[in-house]
Amino acid sequence: MVAEGEAVVGDSSGRLCPETLIRTSEDDGRLGHLSSIAGYGGRMPARPTPEAIAPGQESVWDYPRPPSIVASDEQILIRLGGVDICETNTSWRILETSHPPTYYLPRAAFSDGALVPSRGHSFCEWKGQASYLDVVGGAKIARRAAWYYPNPEPHYAAIRGHVAVYAGLMDECLVDGERVLPQPGGFYGGWITSNVVGPFKGIPGSTGW
Repeated sequence: MVAEGEAVVGDSSGRLCPETLIRTSEDDGRLGHLSSIAGYGGRMPARPTPEAIAPGQESVWDYPRPPSIVASDEQILIRLGGVDICETNTSWRILETSHPPTYYLPRAAFSDGALVPSRGHSFCEWKGQASYLDVVGGAKIARRAAWYYPNPEPHYAAIRGHVAVYAGLMDECLVDGERVLPQPGGFYGGWITSNVVGPFKGIPGSTGW
């Protein structure tokens, strides 16, 4: 996805990177030019050796591309500013090769005032045009920390009315009581739990994955 007015960024195949919201350094001081983002400093093989999986785990290298969409009844809790801003056991997971799952949560599950429209748009080659949201909890405002698809492409129509959140910009995100780790690199929006194994796109040298 590419934010309006910002540089086009692609993977090694030249396609736009899915589940990516490109935010410039003027937004939060953390992300800027591509060369400064972890995961874009070198090359690794197009497909690394997947990590071993234990019973009940999923390998992100078994996920498809284009990504699949799978309903989830996992219990999701998001906190920001010391406040619970979202709780639900109904969500959709987007599962794409090399990426930990991106969770799309019902907008109605967020507290009143927790989601505020923000500037700009971005584009995913599979899901369509996304819009950004600031996330508010307590005295904190996480700028452009969430995104949604007002009119997703037909295959992903189920995520209409749903919102995805950058875990690394929240106090914490919990899946069935387990604290989520954000996808590495600060560039992608996946959530890592003990149920999924990598290696995950976003680590240094993973541009071609």
